[in-house]
Amino acid sequence: MNFKKEFDERVENIERVIRDYLPKETGYQKTVLEAMNYSMLAGGKRLRPMLMEETFRLFGGTNEDEIEPFMAAMEMIHTYSLVHDDLPAMDNDEYRRGRKTTHVVFGEAIGILAGDGLLNFAYETASKAYHYSVADENSAMLEKEQLLERIQHGNRIMKAMNVLAKKPGIYGMLGGQVIDVEATGKTIDKDRLDVIYEWKTAALIEASMMIGAILAGATDADVEVIREIALSIGLAFQIQDDILDETSTMQVLGKPIHSDEKNEKTTYVTLFGIEEAKQYVKDLSKQAVEKYQSLNKTNEYLEALIYYLIDREK
Repeated sequence: MNFKKEFDERVENIERVIRDYLPKETGYQKTVLEAMNYSMLAGGKRLRPMLMEETFRLFGGTNEDEIEPFMAAMEMIHTYSLVHDDLPAMDNDEYRRGRKTTHVVFGEAIGILAGDGLLNFAYETASKAYHYSVADENSAMLEKEQLLERIQHGNRIMKAMNVLAKKPGIYGMLGGQVIDVEATGKTIDKDRLDVIYEWKTAALIEASMMIGAILAGATDADVEVIREIALSIGLAFQIQDDILDETSTMQVLGKPIHSDEKNEKTTYVTLFGIEEAKQYVKDLSKQAVEKYQSLNKTNEYLEALIYYLIDREK
């Protein structure tokens, strides 16, 4: 398998999906719509929707009408978090993915509103995955199998929506961000740092993979295994981010380096040093792969993607 070729093809497809669901830039509120779309079309690896789709395929999912609205919604939520993270009140970054951040281009107020808009629009987008209408034929006229499929479809969508609502919230990404903000300028221990990483970074990776499994009809037990895999990936991903912030360049990363030092944040690098941080990445990646293999299911690309996420250089 040519991983780069496969990766590029998937990114191209995800870009198509995202564009299909972006709002039209019209009306009196046009400025915020332009800012939302500017943020969404800034590029990036599109890892979360990619993980969602590949997990969906791992469990035999085939209905694109179910998965694609959630893929777009997940990237909207991820992008909203970046827009707010870059604000002067947070990390005050001027560059993201190699170009000016949203608040620099549109102003701080529109930057805030663009993030709010993306979060709200994400749920509007995900809801489109429920494709049955009250205008459909009378349910009394449907065959038993058709009724069962509608019930199962509705249950999958609601379970996926619950994950999409919870993981970015106060017991997930937002909660982790709060702890992170309050820890700025303070030395914290590994336990608290792990909670920040688990909630702030891993939560959306967990949500992405869990939703993919749920929509494909995976059992609750398998969804829990997927969550554990995603947690290991998310922690390793963030620790690798710590390492790259110290060792990479702005040209490679597309964003400022040494931002953790600038913002006085405790990281795995500041606690343990680069070499020990690298060992944590290796240990967590091994856990993720072992749990993936315990599922006894095959998606060659997904397994290669897990290795790529952890070994990436940007």
